[in-house]
Amino acid sequence: MTMRLVGCLLVLLLVVSCKGGNRAVEAVHRGPGVPAYGDALIVGSIGEPSTLLPLLASDTASLDVAGNIYNGLVKYDKNLQLVGDLAKSWDVSPDGLAITFHLRQGVKWHDGVEFTSHDVLYTYRVTIDPKTPTAYAEDFKQVKTATAPDRYTFRVTYAKPFAPALASWGMNILPAHLLEGKDITKSELARHPIGTGPYRFKEWVAGQKIVLESFHDCFEGRPYIDRYIYRIIPDSSTMYMELKAGGIDMMDLTPVQYARQTDTAEFVRRFNKYRYPASAYTYLGYNLRNPLFADKRVRQALTSAISKDEIVHGVLLGLGQVAKGPYKPGTWAYDPAIRDFDYNPARAKALLAEAGWQTGGDGTLRKNGQPFQFTILTNQGNEQRLKAAQIIQRRLAKIGIEVKIRVLEWASLLTNFIDKRNFDALLMGWTIPPDPDLFDVWDSSKTGPKELNFIGYKNSEVDRLIEAGRRTFDIEKRKRCYYRIQEIFADEQPYTFLYVPDALPVVNARFRGIVPAPAGIGYNFIKWYVPKEEQVN
Repeated sequence: MTMRLVGCLLVLLLVVSCKGGNRAVEAVHRGPGVPAYGDALIVGSIGEPSTLLPLLASDTASLDVAGNIYNGLVKYDKNLQLVGDLAKSWDVSPDGLAITFHLRQGVKWHDGVEFTSHDVLYTYRVTIDPKTPTAYAEDFKQVKTATAPDRYTFRVTYAKPFAPALASWGMNILPAHLLEGKDITKSELARHPIGTGPYRFKEWVAGQKIVLESFHDCFEGRPYIDRYIYRIIPDSSTMYMELKAGGIDMMDLTPVQYARQTDTAEFVRRFNKYRYPASAYTYLGYNLRNPLFADKRVRQALTSAISKDEIVHGVLLGLGQVAKGPYKPGTWAYDPAIRDFDYNPARAKALLAEAGWQTGGDGTLRKNGQPFQFTILTNQGNEQRLKAAQIIQRRLAKIGIEVKIRVLEWASLLTNFIDKRNFDALLMGWTIPPDPDLFDVWDSSKTGPKELNFIGYKNSEVDRLIEAGRRTFDIEKRKRCYYRIQEIFADEQPYTFLYVPDALPVVNARFRGIVPAPAGIGYNFIKWYVPKEEQVN
């Protein structure tokens, strides 16, 4: 999972599958009007960024905002094909082991300094520096040599084939002239970033908002929308009230909001709402360092005791589908024949009995005198996750397991619990990048501080398959690796994979230029506009 792939939150959460691109788009068909500069897009978010230095961020709030400030060498276009970003073109050697990037000339950082290959070389070096606390170094440790032969050329070579190589250079490039020779962890750019992207930083009011303003000298052209305002509203119901009151222009609807609260004539007149299968999944992840979850029969039992269909229909109102692994159904790496542990409480009880858990007189499961109880942590503001946790709590209670639920503000959850590995189980979600490489989340080497395998999963066969999958350019060979990984996950249940939700974005109807595509709706944000006569901000 590369920096760029994790970072493109707006795109990844709104991805349309090739089969689902025409699904249930409800929109007001206003005339296009005349494109004009001006106005502001106010976006509601439940989370506040932890840092605006994307190399140091692993939370979606940080990477969402940073995605408008920075660029990579490459990016995904509307059809999820890699195209040039800061690189205007590139050459790949016949053996796939060398990439030469030809950089755009005349690109300016937001402070007016010219972007050059030295910035790319610095970004590469600081990423692989062992003193940099980043989750994204591994892709760049695959590089054998990195050179900047001139100001507008950057060349990398690899010792072995590396399938995600080109996509990995979608990482956000950092300004060498502001960071080189300094401790990146103490940089003021964490709160006042300088990038090359379509929007530049203006202000950050803690707990309230982040304001970006359009960068008129952006190499892609001046964005039509003058300001991008990221409002932090930790509760989805409050956010929806703000949407209707005009306090925000865009948010992700909850299933209840989408299905039951947005069909009035007034709402349809004022807003456009969209529905796509999201490139994301939600899971219940177990801390495998905790002896309670060490036996795979226990994890199999937990999955067997949870009705995923109940969650999809009761929480998502059918606006999603059951998840059986880390890939999006319908994509090339997804195995449609994978068999998961379906809902079967009797099997759950039998598996727990095999693992030594016996039902006491009060109906509680016990082993060596200790009751089976644990706490699920999830983030504040996500109503679906809380409801899913409550359904899981009720279902597990029926087989004698006591579950507590604790809802935490995102920054606290990340800093005090996930980073410190201080949890029993997490109800969380991952975005699914276009390339199916699983290294950063699932390889046994990625369990350290700030890294993404925070449940502590270790399996030597999975490690070998991940390595094999990234060392070939042959899609069929890669597919065999990922199909086998899905079989292992289905057996070992390190996560209970719960559901793939539908993305349900809503945007004020005054914004034009939104064209849904396989990459969602955010891929062409700089082309969105509001006709002059409808501008309000």
